Amino acid sequence: MTNDKIRVVITNSQKAVKIPTGMRMLVRRCCNAVLKMEQFEGPAEISVTFVDNEQIKELNTQYREKPIETDVLSFPMGSDGKYDIDPTTGAQILGDVVISMEKALEQSDLYGHSFQREVGYLTAHSVLHLLGYDHMEPLEKVRMREKEEYVMDMLGLEASQGYIGEE
Repeated sequence: MTNDKIRVVITNSQKAVKIPTGMRMLVRRCCNAVLKMEQFEGPAEISVTFVDNEQIKELNTQYREKPIETDVLSFPMGSDGKYDIDPTTGAQILGDVVISMEKALEQSDLYGHSFQREVGYLTAHSVLHLLGYDHMEPLEKVRMREKEEYVMDMLGLEASQGYIGEE
């Protein structure tokens, strides 16, 4: 069951990696699955942008002062469960997800699973950040990982092989 009140705006801003057929639908399904799992109430909007390593490195440098490429960045628009409302739709604006498709492809090879599974995982991980989850403390990290794996399972994506203990 999908919630038709969830709007996922996907932009491909990179040319390094060809976006496979069905990838956008997978990203939408991941966003929906996380919000359903978290019993998120009401209409919501999430922006997802596909970038390359150079673009994500620029964003990481600009916003986190870390001049390295990373796999995904989350830009939450709310705090303490309160979000800005899109005046035209009435939807709660959860924030922006930025995924390096180059890094996702590298990591799918590294971890020995599909590119789709990697992008799905990164999407779920990032949407959890938009909802206020973090992984700085060991217990938070385990709880977040369990939720990510639950979403992968819901969507029929293979279980992770090598994530535990890596960041």
